[in-house]
Amino acid sequence: MQNYSSKAATCSLHVLMGKNKLQKFNDMAEFPHVFQYPFAVLQSEGGCPLKGRWNEKVFKNTHPLVLELGCGRGEYTVGLGKLFPGKNFIGIDIKGARMWAGAKESLESGMKNVAFLRTSIELIANFFAPGEIAEIWLTFPDPQMKKVNKRLTSTRFMRLYREILSGEGIIHLKTDSNFMYTYTSEMIKTNGYPIQICTDNLYRSGMADEILSIRTYYEQQWLDRGLNIKYIRFVCEPRDVLAEPDVEIEPDPYRSYNRSRRSNGE
Repeated sequence: MQNYSSKAATCSLHVLMGKNKLQKFNDMAEFPHVFQYPFAVLQSEGGCPLKGRWNEKVFKNTHPLVLELGCGRGEYTVGLGKLFPGKNFIGIDIKGARMWAGAKESLESGMKNVAFLRTSIELIANFFAPGEIAEIWLTFPDPQMKKVNKRLTSTRFMRLYREILSGEGIIHLKTDSNFMYTYTSEMIKTNGYPIQICTDNLYRSGMADEILSIRTYYEQQWLDRGLNIKYIRFVCEPRDVLAEPDVEIEPDPYRSYNRSRRSNGE
């Protein structure tokens, strides 16, 4: 009987979670600052109707446009939007249920410089015109230790970012992963990108200002586990040729349970 009760409770929990997720998707469909387009629209002759027109159609101004890729719950997108009313911010993630929190908070706060886009990062060139983006934030991406082409700071993604970045486009990386930090540092060095800030221990570097001290839900848990937070800011200048770094990097000695949870849409 106890085993049956346990299974019934688990089933009920899954049903509740499914209903909560469904409600979040319903909310997202109604939020005026959340955008998602079927792939067929992107492949059509007109493509995304906002491409090259985000400031005109969505934000109604000419402020610099900043993306957070893999925004999760949207804490950084919303936090940066509050700090910089003179910039426009778009949080991008494929998991709609988790970006719901940031979308809801920004809507209820009446923020006019924050929006969210549900799509795969690999498709961002379908949504933004060349030179339309001033900055890109990468906050705690999966280091993809076995798959170079899936790392969000690989040369594959640098080429993708260059399609939409302005000439002096800036990329920010904030990570708990020593592997990701080392790989990115070597990629930058190999391709001669100008580094503006680089630290392997942000909160003991004296650099953790109001901007960098925005802490996501997962970041705080990594800090509680004693992990150092790393940060790099560099200029993604145009390059005719890019090369992957020829270096062996020691894998991280842990697997972040929080990142695993994120990948499941929580």
